[in-house]
Amino acid sequence: MIERGNRLALYLLLTPFLLWLTLLIILPHVQMFNISIHDRVVGGEKVLSMDNYATFFTEPLYWRTFARTAIMSLLATALTLLIAFPVAFYIAKVCQGKTKSLLFVACLLPFWVSELVRSYGWMILLRESGLVSGLLQYLGLADQPVELLYNDATIMLGLVYTSMLFMVVPLITTLDSLDNSLIEAAYDLGGSSWDVLREVMIPHAMSGIVAGCIVVFMLTLGNYLTPTLLGGKDSLWFTEQIFTQFITRFNWEQGSAFGILLLALSSMMVWGGLKITRQSFVKTMG
Repeated sequence: MIERGNRLALYLLLTPFLLWLTLLIILPHVQMFNISIHDRVVGGEKVLSMDNYATFFTEPLYWRTFARTAIMSLLATALTLLIAFPVAFYIAKVCQGKTKSLLFVACLLPFWVSELVRSYGWMILLRESGLVSGLLQYLGLADQPVELLYNDATIMLGLVYTSMLFMVVPLITTLDSLDNSLIEAAYDLGGSSWDVLREVMIPHAMSGIVAGCIVVFMLTLGNYLTPTLLGGKDSLWFTEQIFTQFITRFNWEQGSAFGILLLALSSMMVWGGLKITRQSFVKTMG
């Protein structure tokens, strides 16, 4: 009787999650896939067709845009990891007490406002009449106003900034569980700082590294606001192509196909990364 009650309680606890997973994720993707494998013919009738997927591979603009988006997303993930790791190590292993809590809250503060507001903040700072341009002129580093928006470097800056928290948090969690005596023992055995980093810290934090990289890569690859606002109309981001198909051209069939391809190709890249690092997805995200 007790076991039956525990099982019923488990089902009740899982029901909201299963409803959320089914209604907001699985069913919309099934419907989107159904739309993507149909094409309109004369008269408005829809027929089964794979032409929407073929368009992606036959039109250079689309697959080159995806390749550019994937490469920049990988670069943004790598840069985020390089910046976040020392920050996470300092918070987890160097700081103590209130200082540790304050620094962690400082990492959270920028994310208390929406991504749209944060992106507009960067636009205000980097525009031709912005603070950075004025400072460069004041210091004599520029003779006239400098436009720092609408280029790949600005897009990368925005992507790293908007993704930093999702890398810092899993790294702090894993590094905080690292026993300080292991680091001290490594130094006592004659290891250099690089040896300790390579042989002790990185292996211990690998699950956090992989988890952070997966989250940052997927969020960056599917980002729309930051590349569009900071990169302008020539940002050539794949999500912008999806937006164009759905909203501008009202071609839901093509837009759905691009959405499914984005999900499939990004999942394949994550799966490949897990295989290369020999990590389990369940263990990493758990």
